[in-house]
Amino acid sequence: MTGLAAADPVRSGFDPARLARLDGFLDRLTEDGRIPGWSLAIARHGTLVHASTGGYRDIEAGLPVEAGTLFRIYSMTKPVTAVAALLLCERGDLELSDPVARFIPSFASLRVYAGGPDQRPVTEPAIRLVTVRHLLTHTAGLTYGFHRVHPVDALYRQAGHDIEAPPGCSLAEACDTWAGLPLLFQPGSEWNYSVGTDVLGRVVEVVAGQSLGEFCAGQIFTPLGMPDTAFTVPAADLPRLAGLYAISPSGGLTPADKLAATVTKADRDHFGGGGLVSSTADYLRFAVMLLNGGTLDGVRVLAPSTAGFMTRNHLPGGADLASFGRPVNAESPLTGVGQGLGVSVLLDPVLAGFPASAGEFGWGGAASTVFWADPALDLAVVFMTQALPSAALPIRGKLHQIVHQAVVS
Repeated sequence: MTGLAAADPVRSGFDPARLARLDGFLDRLTEDGRIPGWSLAIARHGTLVHASTGGYRDIEAGLPVEAGTLFRIYSMTKPVTAVAALLLCERGDLELSDPVARFIPSFASLRVYAGGPDQRPVTEPAIRLVTVRHLLTHTAGLTYGFHRVHPVDALYRQAGHDIEAPPGCSLAEACDTWAGLPLLFQPGSEWNYSVGTDVLGRVVEVVAGQSLGEFCAGQIFTPLGMPDTAFTVPAADLPRLAGLYAISPSGGLTPADKLAATVTKADRDHFGGGGLVSSTADYLRFAVMLLNGGTLDGVRVLAPSTAGFMTRNHLPGGADLASFGRPVNAESPLTGVGQGLGVSVLLDPVLAGFPASAGEFGWGGAASTVFWADPALDLAVVFMTQALPSAALPIRGKLHQIVHQAVVS
């Protein structure tokens, strides 16, 4: 299932009986019709200690989830795009303090929402330029149309930007559209989950002189041995792609592949905030690389200082998302959780409400996928399924609890 060497769970500090509770929990979710199928992998001390699958990648066809099943990982693309940007920083080609307008001219004269409805918004000039750091930390003032909590969210939807960009819209065009809409707040003054990482992906493309997918393939995926991770699924691999399902309000799952059909198009633009497809094995290698301080199997992607800097809280004054951010309809907690460069950072497990270690970092995706890495326990976990939206399926906290109760030494 993965290129990581396998290890005895007992010698790695796991209680096998407690570890078995994980598969039972996930099987029950499948049997109850809450998720279509699942794949889970756990690594400790750089070795694989647990890998399992269950349920179906295609319910209607009766096709099971297998070790090589591919999943749309949505926002778990964001940490990858962050690593791409940090690679350019390490080379001296990019700085966190660089204004985005240096690479995307439409970001030079931004306006900020000051009041009024979406039909007649009142705006004022931005008092500072949006920087690369703002994009990495979701503090630029950008938003998502699907939030549906603010007049600016409505303006995004009116421009055709909801869950995805409108058909045929390039990344460059999308960035220019977003720059023409008001920011929610003055750059750097608050946190709001946003299209900022998509804009960051465009910055990477401009600086690197190639598409985001090409850059990530050459600098991250190929060196790390991640052959199943890309922005497009080749025709030969389509049978391995798990079907996407929507969680209905009354319970149950409805096929929703049309919501993400673009992953089959070879000429699609690469949106760094949510465009990748990957496998559990591939993403575990990426997670362990970050946990190891930027290296895996003798291949160094990031310097230890860069990986450490990425996975620290970058919100002003050590604030958490609840105190510095705007409420979002998310499954993951905001209290006790900070924002790193492209990843969340656990500040206080008690405030967050689940057993883990301070310093844990990770991220999730809209279809209920998630990864986290716990430096204190030298533990990395990747979970994949295809149930959208994740906010309708409160699974991540329970998964945390069951994983951590299995670690006994």
